[in-house]
Amino acid sequence: MAQLVRAPAAPKIWFRPKLFPKQPRNRMALNPINIAASLNKRTNTRKLPILLFDIMDTIVRDPFYHDIPSFFGMSLKELIECKHQTAWMEFENGVINEEELAKKFFKDGRPFDLEGLKDCIRRGYSYIDGVEQLLQALKQNNYEMHAFTNYPIWYKIIEDKLKISNYLSWTFCSCMYGKRKPDPDFYLAVVEHLKVDPVSCIFIDDRIKNVEAAVGVGITGLHFKNADLLRQNLVQLGVDISIDGDVSEDQLEAAEGQTL
Repeated sequence: MAQLVRAPAAPKIWFRPKLFPKQPRNRMALNPINIAASLNKRTNTRKLPILLFDIMDTIVRDPFYHDIPSFFGMSLKELIECKHQTAWMEFENGVINEEELAKKFFKDGRPFDLEGLKDCIRRGYSYIDGVEQLLQALKQNNYEMHAFTNYPIWYKIIEDKLKISNYLSWTFCSCMYGKRKPDPDFYLAVVEHLKVDPVSCIFIDDRIKNVEAAVGVGITGLHFKNADLLRQNLVQLGVDISIDGDVSEDQLEAAEGQTL
């Protein structure tokens, strides 16, 4: 299941969005128009936690393991053995462009159809099951969400196909920062950019070493397994994921005092 990861020797990192005790109140039937009006008054208040999502194999299927070896007529093992050890990481860091990648992708410098490879990976991109619905629910509840991913300029191909920016911002890509997870400096650059304390962020990634690195700088970490279990863990952390027209606790509070 999706796993909450905490540093073994550190205190619990557990974001609590409700900082004040709730007072009993009578709840009245709510007019959706009044709810929306009340929420609009709060747009100057930043909603926490901020959610930081890895992309590949967390939001989007990674075509590397099946599609790319097939494109080259190889097994995954054969591809790993003959590709250049650092070329892809350099591409992810923005150190080389795609033309330079094509020249050094293979150790022996063999040529290949770069545009054909890009078409192959584009076809391979798809949402992980259940993740788009989860993003929709989080967006509906006004959470601030950012991509925090190791990926090259080809993130634009993902965006072109899947329109991920409908839900989150492509803010933290390794190709923009010249840093890759799990480098702690990359995580620190993220919280500095966001101007929040690390504990006000939740980071989700399918790679445990990246999650552990987030916890190491004080960010709450969730190890992604699948969308349903991620949803459960986010709810355990106090994240509101009401869907299907339900009125959430935050919406009830926001609408308190409004007349029908």
